[in-house]
Amino acid sequence: MKRHTLLILTCLVLPGCTLWRSGGVPPPPITLPTPPRDLDSIPDAVPRAEPRSRYGNPESYVVFGQTYRLQKSARGHVERGLASWYGPGFHAERTSSGEPYDMYAMTAAHKTLPIPAYVRVTHLENGRSVVVKVNDRGPFVGDRIIDLSYTAAHKLGMLRSGTAPVEIRVLEPGEATPTPSLTASSTPSIGVSHYVQAGAFGARVNAEAMLTRLRSAGIDNALIREVTIAGRQWFRVQAGPVDQASAVDALVERLRRAGVPDARPAHE
Repeated sequence: MKRHTLLILTCLVLPGCTLWRSGGVPPPPITLPTPPRDLDSIPDAVPRAEPRSRYGNPESYVVFGQTYRLQKSARGHVERGLASWYGPGFHAERTSSGEPYDMYAMTAAHKTLPIPAYVRVTHLENGRSVVVKVNDRGPFVGDRIIDLSYTAAHKLGMLRSGTAPVEIRVLEPGEATPTPSLTASSTPSIGVSHYVQAGAFGARVNAEAMLTRLRSAGIDNALIREVTIAGRQWFRVQAGPVDQASAVDALVERLRRAGVPDARPAHE
């Protein structure tokens, strides 16, 4: 519990974060490891059966005068709210589980879930989803419900904004695995349709503008899919289908040449 009960803060030099360590003292300079060449290639956490941490699971604890009581079980836990992320200021420091914090790993901090726990985090505005291991306590700022590692935030597309509306859903061992990369080597032996997502919009007019843009670029197999997430309607602009997974990379590249740098495989 030492790090988040004493250091409290979920982030230091991150967007939207204004507090330093307990006592208002800036952190000492740290030497960061060389970042991985491709953060998107870092696999999601894989839920597995593990004993509870000896250090991260007191019956209750107090931060800023507020008492937090840990959940006896994580099973079935679903929660919606704001996510934030923490990175350089905490890298290599001890987490509540006793493990050193690795900003490039797929981990997270939560106030009351047992440690460890595995959760799927879905960005409610763009539909992106990752699986992370909860091994730390926090965040204790505002109404945020989860603090994500740098890599997890990158994969969700929320580094620049600093916070994002998310849904978190606890996963049990065997319930989820990392999303496989769509490469020629993973081409299925039976026909499967794949799509590439150009964007997700809260207003249909913006989705239609993206659709027109893609079709003007010669991408005629683009379409709009309406989905409802947390009671709110979203309009996803996708291109496809393509039957061969090996063709997905080519379609992603076509969208990027059309001015959609965040185009990525859509996993329904």
